[in-house]
Amino acid sequence: MGLFETLKERNLLYQSTDEEKLKYLLDNEKVTVYTGTDPTADSLHIGHCVPCTILRRFQQAGHKVIILVGGATAAIGDPSGKTDMRPMLTKEQLEHNIEGIKRAYSKFLDFSGDNPAIIVNNADWFKNYSYVDFMRDVGVHFNVNKMITNEIYSKRMEEGGLTFFEMGYMLMQAYDFLYLNKTYGCNVQWGGADQWGNIVAGAELGRKMNFIDGKNRTMIGVTNPLLLTPEGKKMGKTEKGAIWIEKDKISAYDFYQGIYQTPDACVEMMFALFTDEPMDYVRKIISEDIVKAKKRLSFEITKFIRGEADAIEAEKMSNNLFASNNIDKSNAPMIELDLTENSIGLLDLLVNAKFVQSKGEARRLIEQNGLSMDGEVIKDSTITIDKNKLTNGILFKKGKKNYLLIKVK
Repeated sequence: MGLFETLKERNLLYQSTDEEKLKYLLDNEKVTVYTGTDPTADSLHIGHCVPCTILRRFQQAGHKVIILVGGATAAIGDPSGKTDMRPMLTKEQLEHNIEGIKRAYSKFLDFSGDNPAIIVNNADWFKNYSYVDFMRDVGVHFNVNKMITNEIYSKRMEEGGLTFFEMGYMLMQAYDFLYLNKTYGCNVQWGGADQWGNIVAGAELGRKMNFIDGKNRTMIGVTNPLLLTPEGKKMGKTEKGAIWIEKDKISAYDFYQGIYQTPDACVEMMFALFTDEPMDYVRKIISEDIVKAKKRLSFEITKFIRGEADAIEAEKMSNNLFASNNIDKSNAPMIELDLTENSIGLLDLLVNAKFVQSKGEARRLIEQNGLSMDGEVIKDSTITIDKNKLTNGILFKKGKKNYLLIKVK
């Protein structure tokens, strides 16, 4: 089965500015494809990695892959799906985040060998591009009336107010595609469905430039379906936070459990994205036993991202924890804290152990009887914990499935 048929069979190809031409190219030629990511954090979570799992298939089929890191566009912030303007990052923050993203992408793509993927930073071509020249070359091809009807801008106008600063994002992303086409022969841009407006803008800019200079550039925009929860929110986070790719940001157990919490409606697409399991088999096990399917999914993705040893450890820990109501502390995920005082407040302990994001979250859980300590529901948020009691560890439980054994070093 060819790449185009594989993408269609796995329901990974959602929209295309020219699907017929895309099929011809994938069946008969080698393309150069890129996807972009803005370095707003120093790592990636599962939701960020959806386009990259697809580009992995492009590289395996012999196509050239480019990862564009938006060092310039991140200084503005993509308004897609946002009701508020994103905070602007400093140059130092951007540089730090870019390095982390490069490491994360290496889990999906090969940056060495005969057909290495490459990483480019759009700050490299925007830093010497004057505002006046950019507007004369690019801005002249964009109609504001048409732009503000696009969903990415209309939503911001309705709910948060759109700044001229953000209006420039579409122009910059469109020019990215044109620049990569000129410099690397890039003829396909891939992204999530929420990027459709920006992606179409790039393909349209190429078409307009063809008309002006008489060239015959091929620039095709393609999207994959969004990985959404039943509530319509993007996948990638759970009640414990983001399912990070970097090992130092999340334990194997929490990573595995984060995948296991995938809504039933998203399981098939997660298999399609992150595994090579045949889709007929995937649909069969989902229809027969969704719990078994989610366990298989959790193991396979943990193995793919973190390695087989972590997958086996996380699976064993999860099975032991949930096999009965009698929780064995030896099977629970653990953190050791370095405490200098003889006692510590419960809320401070939970925040320091990163079991909760804030004291406010801990208080809300206690009010809802959603937090327990060594099997006893916690009723008082003001209690203090003696350091000696933490020598052998105290097992905390949050909600139905989140455990953490907290000990002192």
